[in-house]
Amino acid sequence: MAGSSHGHTPAAWTGVIIAFIGFCVAGAFMVMANPLGFWAGMVVVALGGVVGMAMRAAGLGQPKTQHAQPARPVRETVGAES
Repeated sequence: MAGSSHGHTPAAWTGVIIAFIGFCVAGAFMVMANPLGFWAGMVVVALGGVVGMAMRAAGLGQPKTQHAQPARPVRETVGAES
């Protein structure tokens, strides 16, 4: 993974940090037996994904790479030499 630059973008870091904060909030409110706070934390987790995708759409994510198409073999025509 280290050689592929997977997730080393501002969009990825921001989305994961927001989702992690939401996860911590949801976990804390779960221990405190507060369902409203738990669901608020889950909304923050989902917001992290939305923010990450929005930043990727804005160009702050990893650029999409085009896969190289295999070269087509050149067909030799039979009897072309006259």
